[in-house]
Amino acid sequence: MSEESSANREEASASASESPEITLQQERLRRWRLVLGDTENEQLEKLVGLSGRDQELDRIVALLYGPQPRERKKDGTAGSQRSGSLAPTAKVLHHWLGDVRRYFPKDVVAVVQKDACEKFGVKALLHDPEILESLQPDIGLVATLLSMKELIPEQTKATARQLVARLVKELMERLANATRQAILGSLDRTRWTRRPPVNAIDWNRTIRLNLKNYQPEYRTVIPEVVVGFPRKQRHAKLKHIVLCVDQSGSMAESVVYAGILASVLASLPAVQTSLILFDTSVVDMTGQLHDPVELLFGVQLGGGTDIAKALAYAQSLIHRSEQTILVLISDLYEGGSVQLCQQRVLELISAGVQFITLLALDDSGQPQYDHSLARFMAQQGIPCFACTPRLFPDMMAAAIQQQDLTSWATQHGLATVVSTQSGKG
Repeated sequence: MSEESSANREEASASASESPEITLQQERLRRWRLVLGDTENEQLEKLVGLSGRDQELDRIVALLYGPQPRERKKDGTAGSQRSGSLAPTAKVLHHWLGDVRRYFPKDVVAVVQKDACEKFGVKALLHDPEILESLQPDIGLVATLLSMKELIPEQTKATARQLVARLVKELMERLANATRQAILGSLDRTRWTRRPPVNAIDWNRTIRLNLKNYQPEYRTVIPEVVVGFPRKQRHAKLKHIVLCVDQSGSMAESVVYAGILASVLASLPAVQTSLILFDTSVVDMTGQLHDPVELLFGVQLGGGTDIAKALAYAQSLIHRSEQTILVLISDLYEGGSVQLCQQRVLELISAGVQFITLLALDDSGQPQYDHSLARFMAQQGIPCFACTPRLFPDMMAAAIQQQDLTSWATQHGLATVVSTQSGKG
């Protein structure tokens, strides 16, 4: 090896021994520079030396979170900040949103989009189809779109609907299989009989259960266990699931998830599903369950809350109380008569209806709710907690099997309201 090569190797080795400390210091400087944005400090800029990718990140973040440029007065001095005129053009926003999706993970994209809507004005974003196409659909954005759907101009209505449809498709794919498996599995366990009539035998399940008894010489299975359905129940809808959903503004995300999950439930032949949306009025959306996008565009977010009126309408739909599961999804801030609301609750549970109260159906699982009415629910033995969409199928399966849902919620880390508490739920 030549002396020059040996010297180079020694120099590289020396650099490598120093590199961890140097790299750590440079990384700290880099991060602080990206957090602070362009400080116009030439010494810091020279010291940090952002890479091309970092410069792109800096540009993307600066558009939303950086200081607004100050307009110049006629005499050339700096004046006050402009308000609307300095907002980026639609073309700039369109490309910027694409960059956000490229450089940041999905959960960060949702936060950035929300902040962009607040800073640049949702109305401005809704008026341009290109911008709507650039948005990453998420539950918060769709809830915002639905709450402002009356303000969406004609030229972007189709694009807004496509955006909602993309989220619906994504959520249906994520939630549908889990819901079907959980619900149908729980129904099967409640419906099986080991002494079914011949014409009610479930041959596929019976064969699977008896595969261990396969006789190779006879090429057949000896059916030690025969399972099937009682003749009268084979085609009956054993459960009626009624989702009664508060569509006041604070429940926006819960409404979106409830609509999609109700559509999945409605596709199951073994259950009858009803969907009621309410504020101070009541709307039966059961007829729209085949088209969740159309259903969501029928939501009227905002307004007050009349739980008693919604429960009264739910009562009118129930004809088989002991086979009915009523899920009230509400933060329980009753705008009508609390006494009448409590009376409706007592009537329903006295009739044998299985009553569940979900304080929220969203990803956070941290609801704000009326503690007094929630405690009343708990005192009547009604499970009262917030649920995430991911756990909803398992929760419904446990309800069908008549498990103790308060214990179920506790086992899954969900904070429940108990009748003895006097403070937080």
